[in-house]
Amino acid sequence: MRGKRERSAVNATALSFVVIAAVIHAGWNLAAKRIRRGGARFVWAYYSLSAILLVPVMAVSLAVEPQRPQWTWLFAAVVTAVFHVTYGIVLQRGYAVGDLSVVYPVARGTGPLISVLAAVVLLGERPGILGLVGAFLVVAGVLVIGTGRAPAHADAADRVARRKGLFYGLLTGLTIAAYTLWDAHSVTGLGVPPIVYFGTGAIVQSLLMAPYALKDREEISWLWREHKREVVIVGVFSPVAYLLVLYALQVAPVSLVAPARELSIVLGGIAAWLVLGEANAVRRLAGSVVVLAGIAAIAMA
Repeated sequence: MRGKRERSAVNATALSFVVIAAVIHAGWNLAAKRIRRGGARFVWAYYSLSAILLVPVMAVSLAVEPQRPQWTWLFAAVVTAVFHVTYGIVLQRGYAVGDLSVVYPVARGTGPLISVLAAVVLLGERPGILGLVGAFLVVAGVLVIGTGRAPAHADAADRVARRKGLFYGLLTGLTIAAYTLWDAHSVTGLGVPPIVYFGTGAIVQSLLMAPYALKDREEISWLWREHKREVVIVGVFSPVAYLLVLYALQVAPVSLVAPARELSIVLGGIAAWLVLGEANAVRRLAGSVVVLAGIAAIAMA
C-alpha cells in the first residue's frame, strides 16, 4: 500500500512538471506562429540561442554533478539531435504540402500513441489499465481537435493536400516517438543529466543545421531584425518546457509522460479560437474535454 502511495505521489509530481511544460509549450508556439517566413532558419536561430544560453548552465551542472562526464552522454546527445533535426525537416515538409491544422495535431497525437505502444511492447512498462485508458483518451482528444471530415465542397487538390498532410503528420509522429523513447532511455538507462543532455543536444542541432542556415546571411539578418522577440521567446522557453519533460521522464514511465504532454495542443487549440479567432470551436472544445479526462485518468493511475 505504501509503495502504491509513493508511486502515485511520484506520478503526480511528474504530471505537474508536464502540465507546466505544456502551458509553456503552447505559449512559445503562439509566438512561433507570428513568423511570416524563415522556416528552418528560424528553427536554427532558436536552437542556437538555446545552446548559447545553456552553456553556462551546463558548466555549473557539470561542476556539481557527482558523476564524471561519460562518452555515452555525448553519444546520447548526438542521437537525440539527429532525431530532432529529422523531426524538424519532416514537419517543415508537411507544412509545405499540407495544412497546419492537419499536420500538427496528427503529429502530436500519433507521437505519444506510438510512444505508449512501444514503451509497453519494447520496454516492458506496465502503466496499468487506468493509465492506458487515460493515454488513449488524450490521443483521441487531440485527434478530435485537429482532424475531422473534409468539407463536401472540397476540390480534388484540397483532398490531396489533406492526405499529404495526414501522411507527413504520421511521419512526424514517428520521429516524435523516436526522440521521446530515446530521451527516456538516455536520462534513465544511461543516466545522462537532463541539463547536460539537452544543452549538448541543442549545440549539436545548431551545428548540424548551420551549413544550410548560413547559406543566406541576409535572411538570417532579416529574421533577427524583424522577429528578434519571437526568436528569444522560443529560444528561452522551449528548453524550459523540454527540461521539465526530461525531469518527469526520470521519475515516471514514458507511457504516462508522453501522452500528458499533449495538453499543450488543447491549450493551443483554445488559444487559437479565443485569441486568433479560428473556426471549429465546438470540435476543439469537445476534444479538450476528452483530453482533460485523459489527464485526470493518468493522474489517478
